[in-house]
Amino acid sequence: MQDNVFVNVVASVQYRALSEKASDAFYRLSNTREQIQSYVFDVIRASVPKMNLDDAFEQKNEIAKAVEDELEKAMSMYGYEIVQTLIVDIEPDEHVKRAMNEINAAARLRMAANEKAEAEKILQIKRAEGEAESKYLAGVGIARQRQAIVDGLRDSVLAFSENVPGTSAKDVMDMVLVTQYFDTMKEIGASSKSSSVFIPHGPGAVKDIAAQIRDGQLQARLL
Repeated sequence: MQDNVFVNVVASVQYRALSEKASDAFYRLSNTREQIQSYVFDVIRASVPKMNLDDAFEQKNEIAKAVEDELEKAMSMYGYEIVQTLIVDIEPDEHVKRAMNEINAAARLRMAANEKAEAEKILQIKRAEGEAESKYLAGVGIARQRQAIVDGLRDSVLAFSENVPGTSAKDVMDMVLVTQYFDTMKEIGASSKSSSVFIPHGPGAVKDIAAQIRDGQLQARLL
């Protein structure tokens, strides 16, 4: 064959003697089977080597037709009619069959790997979309929480300024910040995983803490 593959071609030929040429069929050929076999071999050897393996499988009917035409011309003069010719099987060499099976197996494994990769890709995309949605919702929740804190602080400042004459918004904010600071220290101290926390203590400590918190918030706004 053109791709240097050895194959065994199995052909089946159905024939019969013509009644009007019975004497020719009986006397002119000594061994009809061998004669037909020789013609089949000649036609197959002439046609199959011009093909590659894939074409031979696809053109089995064309090979059978070529064999039948040649036999019809050759055997009619001897009183025989070719009823039907079939190419039953084309069997490659054992090494070629093994290689073909390996190619098919590799192709199927490659297809399975592609499908698996595509499935993993979809899972990762869905997972990323879920994480993005989760973070978005968490951000919305944090934003609402902070807005609620800001609204609460504003209401507290306004109410305290109205009910305690002589206090400014700055005084109220200092008090709120210091209160939150000590609440935070209380929560840290109540945590079982926290270590010792040292805080300044003295007459001016509260004022210093309020100033530090206020300066820290101003610096954060500037950044």
